[in-house]
Amino acid sequence: MTRLNRRAFVTAAASAVAAPYLSRKAFADDTIKLRCSLDTAPSHPRNQAIVDYLGKLEEASHGKIKGEVFHSGQLFADLNVAKALIQGQVDMAAPGTWAMTGLVPDGDFCQLPALYSPAIDVFRRCADGAPGEFVNKQLEAKLRSHILGSWLELGNENWYTTKKEIHSLEDFNGLKIRSPGGSGTSWRIGFVHGIANVTPWPNVPLALSQGTFDGFVSSDESVNSAKLWEAGVKYSYADHQFYANYVPMLSDSFWSRLGEAERKLMRELWAANIERYRAMSTKSQADARKTMQANGVSFFDPPADQIAADRKRMIAAQADLIRDTKLSPDIVKLVTDTVGSHS
Repeated sequence: MTRLNRRAFVTAAASAVAAPYLSRKAFADDTIKLRCSLDTAPSHPRNQAIVDYLGKLEEASHGKIKGEVFHSGQLFADLNVAKALIQGQVDMAAPGTWAMTGLVPDGDFCQLPALYSPAIDVFRRCADGAPGEFVNKQLEAKLRSHILGSWLELGNENWYTTKKEIHSLEDFNGLKIRSPGGSGTSWRIGFVHGIANVTPWPNVPLALSQGTFDGFVSSDESVNSAKLWEAGVKYSYADHQFYANYVPMLSDSFWSRLGEAERKLMRELWAANIERYRAMSTKSQADARKTMQANGVSFFDPPADQIAADRKRMIAAQADLIRDTKLSPDIVKLVTDTVGSHS
């Protein structure tokens, strides 16, 4: 399909989704306001996707649903936004799976060794398939929220350091490493004999510049959008340790204010655009690496045999990971079956 035809298809799909709803007239005093909290910068692909989606939603609902995005943790950091959703303090958020494992430990399934440096299509079979569905049901119950649809991809997570260049996992021994959250990431930091530090993302630039930690786990685009080379980032060990995803969620208090027509519109608009949003993230990650390199960040890409050897060592220690992360036998089996049947 050509680029022009693809664009025409997406436009037509969105129009088809909106058509049944547009017959309903919306009045100004009938407007439903939607406040969305994100802790990343406006240039981040997550923010861009959500802003685009809410703009399309306002247009398709003929002004009935009007969204407002609060960027850069103006309302809540992702590590705190789950509580805000439960309490109805915010209408929408898209926290990473790792930020919610305190409530739903099975969200850490992406840290299983079988998904260390994963092939993207294999991970998507997990996120979009039975493992993801299993986690979604738990999230909706525990966070009193409604999940809008398929997860929004961020991309591969890697290691970044300020002073020490890394060429193997052994090189992390004794380093203080910031984790984005989740027991799985902390387990891996411990596995490489690092010292885990959990710091909310909006606080990372200052903490880095002050030497609070020696490195951190994140993605190229997150580093790029925050310009963390200005805070001291010099190196990246690009092992693609897990494939990060955000979960688009609406609080039950907001969802309850919608009629079935509005709910259907929101779900279908997300479904019509999610592949484009994922493609946007993939491109932004590739562009971010080039920008980082242009700003003096050096990358080391471990060879395939080194990745395979490290994965094998993690598999040998998987029982410890499962214990520390409190992953259920059900999610472990679902991931094993999904990955095993498509490996």
